[in-house]
Amino acid sequence: MRLSNEWFTALSEDESGNLVTIYGRDELGEFIQSGKFKERVEITWKYEGDEKGMPGDALAEQMENVQEALKKAMEKDKLSILTAVYTGAGEKVWIYYTRTVRVFGERLNEALSSFELLPISIYTEIDPEWEEYLDMYEMKQWAVD
Repeated sequence: MRLSNEWFTALSEDESGNLVTIYGRDELGEFIQSGKFKERVEITWKYEGDEKGMPGDALAEQMENVQEALKKAMEKDKLSILTAVYTGAGEKVWIYYTRTVRVFGERLNEALSSFELLPISIYTEIDPEWEEYLDMYEMKQWAVD
């Protein structure tokens, strides 16, 4: 399976009407069909946003550094696949599909060990049909260039 680095960006709103930017990964059909990535991990970082609910420049850069560290650790042998990133309304959420939550947790701790303690929470769910991803993927029709 070849992991693409094709992404799209779409804009949406949360239930309160706050802007949310969706960064979604494209071309993941082989991974969905493989049946090997049955668990979804959501990493959420809540923050104080600007008037539009977005992080300031320094915080956005720190979040980008965390994202790159996680992506590198998780995708090096395709243990886990970053499928979407939501930013807005005072939170950033990274969505991964993984082969095993236990190993994901071990790698997460390793990948983030060089950072100070981060205000993140982690939620996991069994999602063999990739329902969250497929819901998010519908937003591609509203992708922005």
